[in-house]
Amino acid sequence: MARLVEICEALGYEDVWTYVNSGNAVFDAAGSRAAIEVSMEDALETALRFEVETFVRTAAELNKALSLDTVKVGDGDTYFITFLKTPPSAATTKALEAASNDFDTLIVRGRDVHWRMRGKSTDTKLTAKTWNLVGKHRSTSRNVNMLHKLAAKLGA
Repeated sequence: MARLVEICEALGYEDVWTYVNSGNAVFDAAGSRAAIEVSMEDALETALRFEVETFVRTAAELNKALSLDTVKVGDGDTYFITFLKTPPSAATTKALEAASNDFDTLIVRGRDVHWRMRGKSTDTKLTAKTWNLVGKHRSTSRNVNMLHKLAAKLGA
């Protein structure tokens, strides 16, 4: 995570810090989301010598995603938000949501997919084929519990 901070600072981003060992970096930067993603991907590939997809969200976007009442989470459930590069097409949205089953529920909201599992994430019935609907390596998932803690830290 220290290397990630160094890379972000070398790009000119300010107030850089990371949150848990998850690849999440927080920073202030000027420019469009798309431009920041491209700059970060190029810098990470140069530094690490492999491709890295990045998914930039503002604090406001994160808080909005966390405030949506998309699924009811019960005891023992796991809830992720899967971040996408771009909003999926209507057909892809329909296909993702149709992949819901008795264990997994997928609800698409813009560039985010709310994913509730009735148990542990390791027991998901979804396959890579489902996530490849949005493009190979074009999504990343984070546990909502961790995201709430990150959002609280951002607000502090």
